[in-house]
This record gives sequence, C-alpha cells and structure tokens, in this order.
Amino acid sequence: MTDFEQRYIAARRAVIARDFARLNPMQRQAAMTTEGPLLLLAGAGSGKTTVLIQRVYNLLTYGRGSDCDEVPPWATEEDLAFLESYPDRPDEEEQRRAVRLCAVDVPRPWEIIAITFTNKAAGELKDRLAARLGPPANDVWASTFHSACVRILRRDIDRIGFDKDFTIYDTDDAKRVIKDILKELNLDEKAFNPRSVLSVISAAKDAYQGPEAFSKAHSGENDWKMSRIAKIYESYEKKLRTANALDFDDIIFHTVTLLRQEPEVLAYYQNKFRYVLVDEYQDTNHLQYLLTGLLAGGRENLCVVGDDDQSIYRFRGANIENILNFEKHYPAARTIRLEQNYRSTQNILDAANAVIRNNEGRKGKTLWTDNGSGEKVTVKTNFNEGDEANFVAGDILMGVNRGRKFRDTAVLYRMNAQSNALEYAMKRNGIPYKVVGGMKFFDRAEVKDMLAYLCVLNNPMDDLRLRRIINVPARSIGAATVDKVAMLAQAQGASLYEILRNADLFPELKSAASKLMKFADLIDGLRRAGGELALPEFYDEVLERTGYVRALEEKNDLESRGRIENVQELKSNILGFLEQDPEDATLSGFLNEIALYTDLDSVEAGDDCVTMMTVHSAKGLEFPTVYVVGMEEGIFPGSSAQYDHEELEEERRLCYVAMTRAKEKLTMTNCRQRMLYGRTSSNRPSRFLEEIPEENRDWLSRPVPRSMESDATFGGDRWDDGGYAPARPARPSTGIYTSGGARENGSVHAYRAAPQPQRRPLASAGKSGAAPAGLLQLQKGDMVEHTAFGKGMVLSLRPMGGDALVEVAFDQVGTKKLMLKSAGVHMKKL
Repeated sequence: MTDFEQRYIAARRAVIARDFARLNPMQRQAAMTTEGPLLLLAGAGSGKTTVLIQRVYNLLTYGRGSDCDEVPPWATEEDLAFLESYPDRPDEEEQRRAVRLCAVDVPRPWEIIAITFTNKAAGELKDRLAARLGPPANDVWASTFHSACVRILRRDIDRIGFDKDFTIYDTDDAKRVIKDILKELNLDEKAFNPRSVLSVISAAKDAYQGPEAFSKAHSGENDWKMSRIAKIYESYEKKLRTANALDFDDIIFHTVTLLRQEPEVLAYYQNKFRYVLVDEYQDTNHLQYLLTGLLAGGRENLCVVGDDDQSIYRFRGANIENILNFEKHYPAARTIRLEQNYRSTQNILDAANAVIRNNEGRKGKTLWTDNGSGEKVTVKTNFNEGDEANFVAGDILMGVNRGRKFRDTAVLYRMNAQSNALEYAMKRNGIPYKVVGGMKFFDRAEVKDMLAYLCVLNNPMDDLRLRRIINVPARSIGAATVDKVAMLAQAQGASLYEILRNADLFPELKSAASKLMKFADLIDGLRRAGGELALPEFYDEVLERTGYVRALEEKNDLESRGRIENVQELKSNILGFLEQDPEDATLSGFLNEIALYTDLDSVEAGDDCVTMMTVHSAKGLEFPTVYVVGMEEGIFPGSSAQYDHEELEEERRLCYVAMTRAKEKLTMTNCRQRMLYGRTSSNRPSRFLEEIPEENRDWLSRPVPRSMESDATFGGDRWDDGGYAPARPARPSTGIYTSGGARENGSVHAYRAAPQPQRRPLASAGKSGAAPAGLLQLQKGDMVEHTAFGKGMVLSLRPMGGDALVEVAFDQVGTKKLMLKSAGVHMKKL
C-alpha cells in the first residue's frame, strides 16, 4: 500500500469519525464497523438504539468507507489535502464534497434489514431513522421477525403449498383447533391440556421439527402421551393447511422452509439484503437463529446486538447459546462491548454488576457511568406481604410529597399473583396505578368477534373464525347445525363456507338451509362491498350489515354500551394503521398488523400513575424509581431454581434486569412470611440480596441469623424460621401515614405519625404478650400444631379478660385468629 493510500484511508476515517463525535469511543467504533460479522455486547442503558441508528446512518451515507482499505482510483492529491485539512465547521458544499470523497459502495435503503423483537421497537427505529435521514429511511426494512417473515411469505408462500391470502391464528384460535382435534380423537382435555399440547408443538417447531420428524423423534419412546401428541400435531397441521392458516410459530417455520427449499428465493433475499442487523440477539430461539443465518448467508454482513446478561426468555425458547457462541458460528466476527451506562447511578450499577458476576455462563462486562454515585440500594425486610405493600405505598407517597410524579415509579414482581396485596395498598392509599398484563383491548370478546368477521371476509376458508361468528349476533343457527356442517365439510374435503353456500343440496341441512345460505349471502355481499369501499367505510358497512351493534343496542345495558364503544374504537385502529402504512391500506395488511400486536406495544406513556408489572414485562423500560418486591428464596429465585443451575442463572439475569431498570432510586423488599395461593410460607431473604456488596446497600430491619452455622442449601448464614421477627415498616416522624392516607382534589396530605419502635429478636422478648395463667402458655414466635389446621407460628397474642386472642400463621391454611380457651384444646406448643 502506497503512502498516498495509507494517508487517504486514515484521513477518510478521521472525517467520518467526526460525524459521530457525540458518541463515546466504543459507540463510535461500533457505528463505524460495517463489514463482516459483528457482535455488539450492549449493556443495560448503554445507548444501543442510538448506536443502531448511527450505524444505519453511516451505511446509507458512507457505505463501506469507514471500514475498508480501498481508495477510489479517481482520488487526487487535492482530494487528500481537502480531507486532511477538513474544517471543524464545514459549510454545506464542503460537507457534500466530504461525503463524496468518503463514500464507498453505498447501499440503497431497502438493502438493509433491521430486525427487532417488538413493533414498538421497530417503530422507534423507523422514527429515529427518519429524523436523521429523512424520507429514504422509510425504505429500510425495520420490523419484527414475524413482520419481516409475513412480507417474505406474502410474496412466495405459494411455492410451498399455501395461498398468498393466508390467515394468521393467534393463541386462542390455535387452542380451539386443538380442542376440536381432541374431540375427534376422543382424547380427554384434562389429560391433554390444549395449552400444554400447543407448548409441545411450539417447542417442536422451534427445533424445526414438522409432524413427521416429531413423530420419528419420539417413536422409540415408550410414552403413550407423546405418541398421541404426535397424532394431534399431524392433525393440527392438516387443519391449518386446509384453512390456509398459519400460527405464530409457522410464520418463521415456513419462512425458513421456503428459504431452504427454494434456492431462487434464498438467492433473491441474500442479494437483496446486503446488511442484516438483529437487535436483542440474546432472546432469539433456534428458528430465529436459522432465519438470521439464511438471510445473512451471502455476504455475512451480520451485526447482532444484545446482552447475554439480559437473556430472560428461556421459558419462551430463547437460547442464550446463540449469543455466547456467536464467535464460534462466525469465526471472523469482531466483538465490541458497550459498557458506559447513561441510565443509572454508580451505586445501582455496582450492585447489579456484583449480582450478575456470580453467573458462569456469560461473556463478561462491567457497567460504569458518569452519573455520580447516587443513593445506595435500599433493602427492606417486612413482616408479611401486607406490610410490604404498605411500605411501598407509603414510600411512593413520600416521594410524591417531595415533588416526584407517580409515573416516575415502577413496582416489579416475579409473579403476577404478587400484585394482589400491592393493588389493595395502592387503592387504600389513593395511589393511581396501572397493571401491565391485564385485560387488553384486543383480548375483549367483542373486538375478537369483529376481527373474526374481518378475517372471514378476507379469507372465507377460515373455518375457525367462521364458527365464532356464524351465530353472533344470534341467527338461530345452533351448535348442532354447525357440527353437521363441519362433518359434511370434512367428508367433502371442503371448507365450512363452501358447504354453507350450497346448504340446500344436503338433506341433512334441510331445516336450516335457508338460514345458512342467508349467512353465506351476507359474507358474499360484504366481500363485494370490500372491493369498492375504502377500509374505514367498509368497516362501517360490516357493523351495519351484520347487525352486531344493533343487537348490543337492543340490550341497552351498561356492559353492552361499553362493548359498543370497544367495537367502535376498533375503527380508530384502522385509521391509525392507514396513516402509518398507506401503501398497504388493505384488509389483509390491517389483519397482519393486528395479529402481530404484542402486550408491551399497548403500554401507554404519559399517564401519571404508578406502573406495576412483572420483571419480564419491564425489559427495555426505565424509571427514576423502582421497587423490586418479593426478594425471597422460593419466589425470586423460584424454588425450582435451587435444583437447576441454568434456571438459577436465568433468575439471576432476571434480577439484573430488574435492578438496571432504576435510574436514581432502587428499593428491594422481602418478607419474613408471605401468603400466596392461600398458603403462608416463611422464606429466607433472596441470595441475590446477599450478593449486593455492603458498601452499595442499606438494609433496613435486616433479620439477624440465630446461628452462624453453614447451610448446605444456601451458601450463607443459616436463617432459623423461628429465630427473629423483623420490624414492621417504620413510619417517619414527619411523613405519610400509610394505613389510610388520603388524596383529595389531586393533593396528597401528609400525616404526622409517631415512629414505631423496632421489634426485638424473639429470643429476648421476655413475657410481653404472654397468655393469661391457666391457658396454654404461648408468646409471639412460638411454633404450634393444631389438630385441624396443622403446624403454624404465633404472630400475636392479646389478653382479653380471662382469655386471649391468638393470631397464628398456619403453613397449610394461612393466618387465623382464634380464642385461646377453645383453641387450646386442639392445639399444642412445639
């Protein structure tokens, strides 16, 4: 390489680098690395979306210029001098010349595909690209795995035996198909739970096993149940093909099949996509790994972005090995670590780093920040779930009293069931909140009904949706008649719709023929109208002709009015879809959009309320203040994780995700005892709390171990179930009273409450609260056994005349209050 070439390449890289001066050094390196396989290990809050945007901008502006050793043959000494003396503040003409001299083989926007995991993330990517690049950004394929596959399948799925107007079945649709098959095979739903069967089928598809391969894989097993599931799988796939339908797993499964079986299609997309980017690569499953490899297989210009420490979807099939073994799969890969965090304070990061460092299956990185040290992580031990909820509610109100907004706060838990006590405390204290994961708009029956109508109008062969709406609203077409139609359809090898159109030809349907043919005429008429009307007007026509809204209006009750509002609200989604994607303003396009809708996409920003959700739902979000509740062995980590190393590491990653959602204040709580599913258990503090260094945490009301003996099941001090009593939440002398604080006219009232004394360890509690003489002698902390309720622990004991009211937390039946005179006959002290 000549001196001129070396200088030109160096000057070109320096000029391009100045376009990314606002990025930190590692971000800049990532944005400027364009060629070959690239692994971006992006820690939580490290600005990975910004890097993705800047990398696409670099590709569309400079092409390979920042990452190649080629010099254009027409470059002159004058060009080199210009690049080497490029001004700090160039004018527009100088900028245009610099781009011309630095650009090498610039791709067209549609030659870049950026795959994300949610529609929300894809939308954000498109919006930020448009702000940076203008209109050309709209031609970049920025979409989810499923959306990208639907586009591929709409073009070429007929090559593998489907029609291009296929229907997409959601989980409920798939479950109904499985239920029908169970009836046909005379299998009991209790033995073959449809959800469980679908889970097995989904796992088979993720392993890229069709029905035949699945049957062969289990043929040698002496497992009657799996052999039956193999038959169910075979029948399930036949029914989907007959209905020209795909379930969610099929969308990727059939795309992989199409690319593998059709070399011409594979060559088309490998040539089309010069650059492939995949976000959240740690969450990809086996099918997504296969698809990514196929799309990028031509040039191997594959950039994957992810964080192995945030791989938390193993239960959905996510395979962390995809990111851990990326360099093995692509030996020429380069790895860049993004470790500077822009979200959290250093104390939060140090705590999270210390926890995740205990995992063995990780690439390794350490997050750091310039945000300052900030507050230590607060760890609070409470007596039970009620006290925990009151502590969280009171602390939130104190924060609001000091100027914080409710929307600045998130409460995270491991299981949805934990929200019960929290919701009660929020309501009692007048705290506005929303629970992510409740009943969503598209899960409502009336919305599913209207979508079913639209699906049938788009694809009359969709038997599943047709069965849902044939008698909704009521048309005097009973289930027995529909079953006869289904039997005829199966015998004739036809769809339900074809039988309905010709009902008068079948003696079995003689009595119902006119009603069935009238319904078929309704569908035919609406399909003709669909060819003449714009989508919003067509939807109005569907509402009118089907009589759906009219039937609800005739009921004239509060619930029906709400259902009418939901049906009408669906039109807002149609209008929003047309504004977002006017080029695909078709019924099929709208139904695809709805079918790919995800829960997190529906979380609305801006509402001034506390957000409550599981840790899994919080992935990708951030809040100034975060509470992580239920930090106890058996809950977080779950009990099964104690016997499964991989599951324990996943639970620790989940804890890491929870901790790194917090920007300024992180509080983690645990309880001495907790009632879940009607049973009370005594739990040790989570091992993850113990893994936080002392210098990074303040542990309030921390329980004291009775002995320092080693416990084989938990690598720390031994905690005796009856050895301590943590204090209830301390109320500050000036603060919020958490057992009845009120909000009036939007204001928050602070109540002055005397501080509560800390409870002493039970070992030194003396005779305070002891039972009156002549009764069974008990005091707080004693273990007892009741002939009816089993074993339990005394929570409180209050003398009442010559008797006493005793509160006992029983292991099997929960907490009960008993009068000691009568209870003592059936109870003994252990």
